[in-house]
Amino acid sequence: MASISCPPNASPRDDAMQLHRAFKGFGCDNSAVIYILAHRNYAQRALIQHEYQTIYHEDIMKRLASELSGDFEKSVLLWMQNPAERDATLIRDSLTNAAFNPKPANEVICSRTASMIQSIKQYYHSKFGTTVEHDIGHYTSGDHQKILLSLVSTPRYEGPEFDRMAADGDAKALYKAGERKIGTDENTFIRIFSGRSSAHLAYVAFAYANIYGTPLKKVIKKETSGNFQQCLSIILQCAENPAAYFAKELHKSMKGMGTNDTALIRLIVSRAEIDLHYIKVEYQKKYKKPVQDAVHAETSGNYRKFLLALLG
Repeated sequence: MASISCPPNASPRDDAMQLHRAFKGFGCDNSAVIYILAHRNYAQRALIQHEYQTIYHEDIMKRLASELSGDFEKSVLLWMQNPAERDATLIRDSLTNAAFNPKPANEVICSRTASMIQSIKQYYHSKFGTTVEHDIGHYTSGDHQKILLSLVSTPRYEGPEFDRMAADGDAKALYKAGERKIGTDENTFIRIFSGRSSAHLAYVAFAYANIYGTPLKKVIKKETSGNFQQCLSIILQCAENPAAYFAKELHKSMKGMGTNDTALIRLIVSRAEIDLHYIKVEYQKKYKKPVQDAVHAETSGNYRKFLLALLG
C-alpha cells in the first residue's frame, strides 16, 4: 500500500505551470515543488513532464537539476523517474560505481517480482545501451554472479498458491546441500532461491525450521558468506515479510554516526508507491516510534520536508 496521497483530478497542465512559476525569479519556491511533486503518483508525474515540455520546450528534469541541490535534488530526481527506470538506474550505478557498492543492486534484484525485473531489463537496455546480464557478468563474480543472473533470467510465479509437497522437498534439499554435508552445495541454494515464488519460499522456511529445528536465515548465515549471503538473506526476508525487511533497512540507514542518505533516499523513494504504509507499521512495531520521527531527527531543510511528504 502506497503512503502518498494524490488528488485524483489534478491537472498536469496546471501543475506544470505552477512549477514553472516556482522556478522563475531569484531562487526556487521549493515548497511549491514539494507540494506538487510529492503528492502525485508516477502516471501524474509523467503527464506533468509531458505538459512542461509541450508548453515551455524544456525538459523539467534538467530544470529541476539546475534549481535544486544536494540530497533534496537527488531525492526529487529519483522520484521523477519511471519505477522500472529508477530501478535500472540504481542497479547500474551500484555495479559501475568506482567504489563498487553492490548492496543497491542486490536489494533491487532480490526484492522485485519477476514481472518487475522484466520491465527493469527493458529500461536498462534502452537507457544504457547494454543488458543487465552483461553488467552483472562483468562486475560481479562467483556465486554472487550466479544468483543475480539466475534471478534476472528465471520466470517465477507471483501468486499465493504453492505445492506443499514440493516445498517440503525443497526444505529437505536445502538441508542436504548445507547442514547435512561438509561444505555447501551453493547451486542447490541458487536453484531454489531464484526459481521459487515468495509464497513457496516462505513455506520452505517454515518447513525447514519445523523439520530441522533451525531457522533457515541462520543456515544461510552459517553456510554462505559475502554478497551471496546478502542476496539469499534479502530473498528470504522479502518472501516472508518485505515490509519488515525494508523497515529494518530504514533503521540501519539512520543508525549510528551520520546518516546513509543514499540508502535512505533509495528506500523511501522506491517504496513510496508500493508498500511504504506497511513499512511504517513494521517500523513502529519494531522500534517503538514512527519512522517520521527518525527521519525528522536525521535530516534537515527541504530534503527533510520532501521525505516526510512521501512518508505521508
